[in-house]
Amino acid sequence: MLDLVLKQAGNSEPGFSEKTVKWLITCTSEGQFTGLVSLGEGRGRTFSSCPNLTHPELVGGSEVRSHFLIEGLPTIALYLDPKADEKDKIKFEAKHAYFIHLLKQAAEHAPYLTAAANLLENPDALAAIREELRGAKAKFTETATLRIDSITPLERDEWRDWWRMFRTGLRTTKGGKASPMRCLVTGELIEPAPTHPKISGIASVGGLPAGDVLVGFDKAAFQSYGLDQSANAAMSEETATAYTETLKQLIAKKGVRLVNTLAVYWYTETPELPDEENPLSWITEAPELTAAGAEALARNLLQAIRKGKRPDLANNRYVALMLSGQAGRVMVRDVMQGSFEELAEHIGNWFDDLVIVTRDGKGVARSPKLLAVAGSLVRDLKDLPSPWLQQLWRAAITGTPIPTLALAQAVMRARIDVINDNLASHARMGLLKAFHIRQGDRDMSTYLNPEHPNSAYHCGRLLAVFARLQRAALGDVGAGVVQRYYAAASQTPGLVLGRLASNAKNHLSKLEGGLAWWYENQIAEVMSRIRDQIPSTLTLENQSLFALGYYQQLAALNAGKGNANKNPGIEADQSASSESQSNNNDKDHYHGD
Repeated sequence: MLDLVLKQAGNSEPGFSEKTVKWLITCTSEGQFTGLVSLGEGRGRTFSSCPNLTHPELVGGSEVRSHFLIEGLPTIALYLDPKADEKDKIKFEAKHAYFIHLLKQAAEHAPYLTAAANLLENPDALAAIREELRGAKAKFTETATLRIDSITPLERDEWRDWWRMFRTGLRTTKGGKASPMRCLVTGELIEPAPTHPKISGIASVGGLPAGDVLVGFDKAAFQSYGLDQSANAAMSEETATAYTETLKQLIAKKGVRLVNTLAVYWYTETPELPDEENPLSWITEAPELTAAGAEALARNLLQAIRKGKRPDLANNRYVALMLSGQAGRVMVRDVMQGSFEELAEHIGNWFDDLVIVTRDGKGVARSPKLLAVAGSLVRDLKDLPSPWLQQLWRAAITGTPIPTLALAQAVMRARIDVINDNLASHARMGLLKAFHIRQGDRDMSTYLNPEHPNSAYHCGRLLAVFARLQRAALGDVGAGVVQRYYAAASQTPGLVLGRLASNAKNHLSKLEGGLAWWYENQIAEVMSRIRDQIPSTLTLENQSLFALGYYQQLAALNAGKGNANKNPGIEADQSASSESQSNNNDKDHYHGD
């Protein structure tokens, strides 16, 4: 994974990092405060190659230290939260003093920094800065840097050599040189970095606000062969900085939060792709594209690649990571890579496999986003375990089977919906269908398939017909047999369907004219598929077929006249049944005797 990440690395150097700054404090070359400038909406403006100290460098000395040129408002301007206690005030005053100390040292190489130091040493100027910050409603957690006249030190180079020497001095003072080792990533003979920089950007998925480490050996139990700290996975400081900076930038620019996991992906040959050509965005964002048919976009893209119209995509590859944070560490939950062509094909197949008839039977449901599919497995998205999302993400991207765990959850949720008389979820029913297609079920289709060879599927169909017959005979009479018997019928149909068939005779006797004859034919048609093979018990897979048969049969009945081609099981006398189905809504009820 690190090799894939490092291939995306740009220019990086230990002691420097990309940072985002919200406020610019300006002054004259004499150190007179001239104003406060907001550097854009949100977190502000991003500067590359800013001076940076790692956490061990910040806390390693006997004195309180701060960063150089960029710091938080409490440090740079003593702009403190009113709730700050005396201990915090003492700490930030010390950090403020250290910040000025660094400016004065660097001023020997960049004289304009003297004005900045004078500004921050002036109590009246600090009071004016704080007053403007309060007026601008600045947050205590935001950052700031300085500008002297037209000079923004972050954009200048005069102080950089001094800064490199200053950092080297910090490291030499503490530990000295380590023994040479082979780098775990490059294979070169290197001096291993004792600790690796932290990676920020995953605080929303379990990480720490200050950042988390990808490689860390801070406990004796993690260490081996007497090696100390990160020597257990030896890398040079340059390599550690390169992968850290690259991951930070990928997370910031390419990260997509999926509940409690962060998906990060990129393409090796085309750093930026528009959404309509980015298959991974179709399953995570861009609902307008999924509404237009993501599977069609994938097909068009594949056709263009195979006909040589998109040579830029032909050799393109994708890399996708699933990340989260745990106890100060970056958890890499999955790493995937492959060709762009394979990706487009798999994503197209994903949406194609999920296509399912709508509840009213008059069309197909919109292509769902990944979160809609995953969310159909739980009552609330916050209850969704990370491994489930990870497995669905992998199934979508790599074309692998739907995990059995997701099937079990989908079957349970479908059963709960029926029992509670809730609307069936298109995404969930599509997932059940996709499971069987990816298991090689060539008879599974978007619409009702009267020719499906599995009797469990037809048992579900039979329950749906019984339900509709009961409503035609008795109307809506409250909670009924479907709510009470669906769970048993979907697991042990042999014990339930015979009893319901006997009740059906009573219901048929209450209907008049062709309607009774029509329902009788429907029941006969489904029973002919089951024959004498009503299974006594159903496996999990067969329970999902039962659910699909029940759903697709109801959709076919709801479709009514004019949709017989899409729903081949309903091509008899729909006109006879239409009289009693005027209230043809999405829900179905089968109320018992």
